[in-house]
Amino acid sequence: MQDQFFKGLKVIELASVLAGPAVGMFFSELGAEVIKIENKSTGGDVTRKWKLPTEDKTALHSAYYCSVNWQKRILFKNLRDESDRTEVLDLIRTADIVVSNFKPSSARKMGMDYESLSAINNQLIYAELTSYGKQDATPAFDIVMQAEAGFLYMCGEPNRNPVRMPVALIDLLAAHQLKEGILLALLKKMRTGEGSFVTTSLLESAVASLANQATNWLMGNTIPQRMGSQHPNIAPYGDVFLTKDNLPIVLAVGTEKQFQLLCEVLKVDFLKNDNRFNINTLRVKNRKELADELAKAIVIFDRQPLLELLKEEGVPAGSIRNMNEVFEMEQAKDMILEETLEDGTATKRVKTVAFTIS
Repeated sequence: MQDQFFKGLKVIELASVLAGPAVGMFFSELGAEVIKIENKSTGGDVTRKWKLPTEDKTALHSAYYCSVNWQKRILFKNLRDESDRTEVLDLIRTADIVVSNFKPSSARKMGMDYESLSAINNQLIYAELTSYGKQDATPAFDIVMQAEAGFLYMCGEPNRNPVRMPVALIDLLAAHQLKEGILLALLKKMRTGEGSFVTTSLLESAVASLANQATNWLMGNTIPQRMGSQHPNIAPYGDVFLTKDNLPIVLAVGTEKQFQLLCEVLKVDFLKNDNRFNINTLRVKNRKELADELAKAIVIFDRQPLLELLKEEGVPAGSIRNMNEVFEMEQAKDMILEETLEDGTATKRVKTVAFTIS
């Protein structure tokens, strides 16, 4: 079974907050034994205390903490205490993977760096996550990386302040980079029997994810500006409209054929031949006028019947859902993982694994 793919694999998680624990949870979802070491001198992972005002203030775990800590064995240890440190080293001697987000200098002081741990386990895969890379020990949180890597500058409405992405996406992108490196290291270990040192940084992971926006600058010499949900290269794409029942939808029309079909569904065929809109480059140039025309046509329809018509014709469009509405979808319900913790707390979170292997 897929959820036992990594059965027998032993992962020691020396990481806190989101990115490192998300890596550990990936392996726990696929059957690995994941042992999370939390600093008992500071009360454990800092996210335990990151609670919403509606959460139980006396609970040991916040919803944030629960989001990336599932099916892990939790040990509270102080790695500066010799006895505790010896216990953790004994676990690492037989481990396959260590995930760490210590500052490199702190890891060296505690003997939890790659050089120290590979000396006691030469087949160990040591996966290290830093903020800016090994040469810069400056700590950073996701919002800082959204700023430093250009995301914050691009996010938001024109002529208004930047807006952060509401998920700590840089942390999650870094987690994916680290997982990919670990998987390659496991392949190498299968072939050679050798361990590896895998490292990535939040900054590198963020920059690697700039994709077309980076290339718009590198090749087009265009600095991406704040456009709300709209797309710099395509229209109507990311444009939001209200339907007759006052519910929002978003369009993502990426081809000429899709635009023609959109016009047919909305019964505005005249737009197909309008010399302001008949090719994508003109639609991008005249997106405001186009949006005005589409808004007048869309507001005649109720949302669900319109989305069904668009789906039938292959025109990409969707409901703008709140979190409650998201988890009304069967696909989302199937991604919920539940766990009752040692104190009896019933918890839920979504899977980090969104693929299947057969």
